[in-house]
Amino acid sequence: MISFYVLGVILTLASCSDYQKLLNSDDTSEKYKQAEVYYSNGEYRKANRLFEQIVPKYRGKPQAQRIIFFFADSYFQTKSYSLAAYQYENFIKTYPKSERIQEASFKAAKSYYFQSPTFSLDQEETYEAIEKLQLFINLYPNSEYAPEANQMIAELQEKLEKKDFEIAKQYYTIRDYRAAIKANDNFIAGFPGTKFREEALYTKFLSLYEIATNSVLSKKEERLKELQQQYELILRYYPESLFLKDLNDKIEKVNKELEQYNTTTSLSK
Repeated sequence: MISFYVLGVILTLASCSDYQKLLNSDDTSEKYKQAEVYYSNGEYRKANRLFEQIVPKYRGKPQAQRIIFFFADSYFQTKSYSLAAYQYENFIKTYPKSERIQEASFKAAKSYYFQSPTFSLDQEETYEAIEKLQLFINLYPNSEYAPEANQMIAELQEKLEKKDFEIAKQYYTIRDYRAAIKANDNFIAGFPGTKFREEALYTKFLSLYEIATNSVLSKKEERLKELQQQYELILRYYPESLFLKDLNDKIEKVNKELEQYNTTTSLSK
């Protein structure tokens, strides 16, 4: 008696053999029929290869619009986003009045979103994705896809912010404290609503602390007072700051240094 496993293997091999025969056949009509069957069943890679073969055969015919859309979508479903974007945009140019134009436009933009790399890499594709998504929203502000498009733009913007913040923070890591202060100031000015604002202010505080506590006596008072101002600024916006303990520990040392400085100055007069 044949086991279910063996039977499954036999059926799979037979199916693969039939599919290979179909790929090699000249029966365009059958390829179209089976491509739709594969697509409907979620077998997008098989559908994609068949659609690729029949697209030229149906160009200019009534079925072409449907085939080209499914061809693009089969790339999207298999995460071949660069090819999906290209085919969706081809569909949009060829059939600007299609009832699927809005879906194709959104998925084309979403394909660019998926091509955006991790924040540590070059962000040219991220900027392009934001541009494509924003264009979609401008064209279809009331679309059912608009909320998702806005969410994706927000995620991409945050990625750009993270990259710039990590660059600014890196100056502190390599102990270039003056550059760190300037970079974090520029970051805060460039991204006023960023989620990284608190940490940027804290990184600036740490840089000021290193400079102030290691200053020559003639400049120490001024720099310690500037550090106090930065501390007050952070607490004004973030009274329950994530960095509160370290801020308080450091400002306590700063206050003691100022007291000692003032005492020394008074005695020397």
